Amino acid sequence: MYIQPLVLSGGSGTRLWPMSREYYPKQLLALAGDHTMLQSTLLRLQGLQAHLAATDVILAPLIVCNEEHRFLVAEQLRQIGAKPAAIILEPAGRNTAPALTLGALAAVHAEPPAQPSATGRDPVLLVMPADHIIQDAVAFQHAVVEGAILAEQGRLVTFGIVPSRAETGYGYIRQGAPIKLHGKSGACQIATFVEKPDALRAESYVASGEYLWNSGIFMVKASVWMQELLQFQPAMVEACQVAYQRGKNDHDFYRVDKAAFLTCPSDSIDYAVMEKLTMDSATSQAEKTAVVPLDAKWSDVGAWAALWDVSEKDTHGNVTRGDVFTHQSRNTLLVAEHRFLACVGVDNLVVIETSDAVLVVHKDQAQDVKQIVAHLKNTQRSEHLLHRKVSRPWGSYDGIDSGERFQVKRIIVNPGATLSLQMHHHRAEHWIVVRGTARVTRGEEVFLLAENQSTYIPIGEKHRLENPGAIPLELIEVQSGAYLGEDDIVRFQDTYGRN
Repeated sequence: MYIQPLVLSGGSGTRLWPMSREYYPKQLLALAGDHTMLQSTLLRLQGLQAHLAATDVILAPLIVCNEEHRFLVAEQLRQIGAKPAAIILEPAGRNTAPALTLGALAAVHAEPPAQPSATGRDPVLLVMPADHIIQDAVAFQHAVVEGAILAEQGRLVTFGIVPSRAETGYGYIRQGAPIKLHGKSGACQIATFVEKPDALRAESYVASGEYLWNSGIFMVKASVWMQELLQFQPAMVEACQVAYQRGKNDHDFYRVDKAAFLTCPSDSIDYAVMEKLTMDSATSQAEKTAVVPLDAKWSDVGAWAALWDVSEKDTHGNVTRGDVFTHQSRNTLLVAEHRFLACVGVDNLVVIETSDAVLVVHKDQAQDVKQIVAHLKNTQRSEHLLHRKVSRPWGSYDGIDSGERFQVKRIIVNPGATLSLQMHHHRAEHWIVVRGTARVTRGEEVFLLAENQSTYIPIGEKHRLENPGAIPLELIEVQSGAYLGEDDIVRFQDTYGRN
């Protein structure tokens, strides 16, 4: 059996604002340890092979992510030494069912593995959202082994979280008839999916012992997924097939056809297929389904209160990160990224400090943070899109100051990295090197700048910045002009394939 990890990294995490932004969402953040959630998703597969049969093979992972996040995803994979089979780019979000479909198409059309097998082009997909926390990796791996056996039999498998409380923020799965496997197994058919309940109903679900939380993690053979999706969502199959077939390799990425993908219906894996298999008792195909109980300290970190739940607390129930002081405060989540944060006499609050925004919210209303994001969008502010520090494939820039007709940035260029050959219609730029060495192209000139040296780029002049050295290049850029937006860039050459 071949197991193909498929990581879905297209979410935006609006309820974790201000740390999570549209162009830097929660799966790219290190919210529960040293690694980001995307990195942790892949790292928890380490050791899985030891639990599988000697003939089973775990393939290199497939990643499906938003086009805007591609360089961040690639860099985070590089940091942990992960070499993906492909990073598939979605030009727009269409929920999890189309993302899974693109992954299934990629798995089926990939070159066959080194060991020939009838299942070589039809692996079992292990579909994992990139933004979950699972603290017990061994328990997760044991569940995956059980799920793989069921998926290889042709079942559509999901993992149900053993509930620890009456939670109203999750959907539930009611377990149906037990499924017999060799050895001990808690797997069952899926009787029904249940929407997020009210508090009273959630309590009854947990008390009954029949219900599990819906995790959003799946295992299914690529061919089985495509077969079932064709039955229930033929338009989605057609759109994804055309988008994938018309796609092309772009450096480290596979870019599907934008026009075709935009015609694809938007739907989740649950709604598109899983729920339809159990919805109508007269035509129920529940025997095709399976749910494997998972007790692995799981959380989807859907809001700040959920992060408080899974984090280590002090003797007063506080979770603190960064330069934080508390006095007579309890059950509070405090995160300081840039400044000293002090809280006195507060209970059950979430306080998040970033370089350009501060959030204060009661834990009981943490789900409503999405209303702030909606306000920022409606008023055309940028704080929902980007942090003050913005990552780029060549490094990063940090907006230090701005005013009428000027702005100041701190720019970091990684060793060996090169910005595009470009020009601006509306702004001039002054560059002062603080650390390292810069190679500057300005019109027909190419020259080096060392520390404490500077240069000037007039409006309309073609220019390029490179770091030829072995240490990061740090410089201060002062922009001046009538318009200073990031869209005032005309690129002539670009190492990273940007327009």
